[in-house]
Amino acid sequence: MPYAAGRIPPDLVRRGRVLRPVDAEGIYVQPRPEFKRLEQAGALHRLANGHYAVVPDDAVGTNWLPDLEAVAMGVATTGGRTNAAALMGISAARLHAAIPRVVNVAVVAVADHRSNIRLVDRDAEIQFVRRTVDNLDLQRQDTELGSGWVTTVEQTTLDLIARPHLGGVAEAAEEAVDALLGRADHELLRDLAQKQRHLAALKRALSARN
Repeated sequence: MPYAAGRIPPDLVRRGRVLRPVDAEGIYVQPRPEFKRLEQAGALHRLANGHYAVVPDDAVGTNWLPDLEAVAMGVATTGGRTNAAALMGISAARLHAAIPRVVNVAVVAVADHRSNIRLVDRDAEIQFVRRTVDNLDLQRQDTELGSGWVTTVEQTTLDLIARPHLGGVAEAAEEAVDALLGRADHELLRDLAQKQRHLAALKRALSARN
């Protein structure tokens, strides 16, 4: 049965709020032209080459722009890779409300190598960092484009201390560490630092702030 112009098949939406044409195989015979039609109808919003966000019903016809962190999480978890990615560093700090201002980079920990993605709907980039995601201290987080993993306050603090220049926003990283240290469980923070071999870096950061 043909779908009305602008309507996304429910079976496709169930595959995620961020979609690629390959995700529509078995639903559309020619996914790319159908995605283009849905974009023109306002039902899909193009995020990057080959990546589209499902526009909320009440935002169709508006200048809807999803948050960068939600986009990064959605892009990273396409194709069912929900347990192989987690927002980290500056992006996790943003979700923990440690940085009030918007930054133009999102950082995602992933299990396998992935090339960075430049967004086309804004001046921003998603950077992928290869890590053993299962070894990170994580929590679930809901966003406007679905749910996924994000590093905890303690893991985020440690990551920012260990790699403050990751993402090219070192000043914001320092601000985030200042904010997060006051909320972190310092016993857990030290345990994580010892397990992940960042104890010396943590001690230097704490000493510099005393």
